[in-house]
Amino acid sequence: AKLLTLLCIISDNLLTKWRSPAAVPDRCQGIEMDAVTVNEDGIPYFFHSGFLFKGFHGAAERANETFTELDEHQHLGHVDAAFRLHYEDHPTEHNNIIFFLDTQIFSYYQHKLEGGYPKNISEVYPGIPDHLDAAVECPKPECEEDSVIFFKGDEIFHFNFKTKAVEMKEFTSMPNCTSAFRFMEHYYCFHGHNFSKFDPKTGEVHGRYPKEARDFFMRCSKFSDDSDHVERERCSRAHLDAITADNEGDMFAFRGQSFICKEVNDTLKVEPIELTFKEVKSDVDAAFTFKDDLYLVKDEHVFAYRVGENHTLLDGYPKTVKEELGIEGPIDSAFSCDEHQHVHVVKGQLMYDVDMAASERNATNERSIMFPSDAAMCGPRGVTLVKGNHFYHFDTLKLLFSRAVPERHQVSLELFGCDH
Repeated sequence: AKLLTLLCIISDNLLTKWRSPAAVPDRCQGIEMDAVTVNEDGIPYFFHSGFLFKGFHGAAERANETFTELDEHQHLGHVDAAFRLHYEDHPTEHNNIIFFLDTQIFSYYQHKLEGGYPKNISEVYPGIPDHLDAAVECPKPECEEDSVIFFKGDEIFHFNFKTKAVEMKEFTSMPNCTSAFRFMEHYYCFHGHNFSKFDPKTGEVHGRYPKEARDFFMRCSKFSDDSDHVERERCSRAHLDAITADNEGDMFAFRGQSFICKEVNDTLKVEPIELTFKEVKSDVDAAFTFKDDLYLVKDEHVFAYRVGENHTLLDGYPKTVKEELGIEGPIDSAFSCDEHQHVHVVKGQLMYDVDMAASERNATNERSIMFPSDAAMCGPRGVTLVKGNHFYHFDTLKLLFSRAVPERHQVSLELFGCDH
């Protein structure tokens, strides 16, 4: 009877454990990602133990909520490797997201499993082993031909799409990758919660690596005194929330909980928003300067500050977005140009003008701009729109409404002077 009771207790405990959902991981706790790729829109996807993190911040969700067919194949516990296929010579496969799970390969287009999948890895990529650690696409001319680089332990395989040839490589300066990632035409090897940037042809690692992934690929609050927080914000891949510049040419940018000030002499200062703008605390939606004051928009409210050694909230603020700008909040970005008394408000792909001299302000002159923006600013050289990790410069305001897309620039390199 005692043995039977003990068996029942053990059985109940196992059943309870089986029924209990797995703990939802926190990307800011230094977890190791199983696989990293981007979706069709270039948004990073980070996979860990059956969970998926989309973008650079936000909570995890079950991977099978986005890639539902994974449920049918009982591979919910992990993803070995993933990449977005870059093969323009074969448009029916180009931009598919490819998963490797144990011995099988899954090909998705717009989050739907392609017909005939899953298949064995050996069928689609002959010469590539099972149970991979990482994979990353390498289109030409970044590689000699459109290729995929596969990682398993210290073995590196270059797979040529055109010839199906497999070339073994030695990447002696790199650690073993647990996931790999092509982002903004650069290549990153993740190992643990660190990463190294590498040359896809030679595996050479240049610069001071490894670096902490949470500093550059995740929008986490301060978590380590060892982190260089100025470099972190200078080189982060997480998009800016807001940006503006004052009449002196100093640039102010906001990202998550951080306030970044780049002075005319290129000196960069990084402080917590709650220290500099205590009423706002974090997560600014938009920023603009008008006359000598700095305006920050968060949710449904506008905060106006007198800029100085101590940024002082002006009397009567915060005000509602509707009261101050004549439009329902929230908004995406806003900017003003020196020669005008208007503030230009961007909401989605629409832009409005607000006459700041009017006693009763209204958002007028609605028109469509080229694309939505995360942040925007205006200066003597024209208008800058920031979208994701890139920015676009327009010499005049009128060019925002044209169809000619200007040259794309990298925020980290060209706005903040990061070296990678």
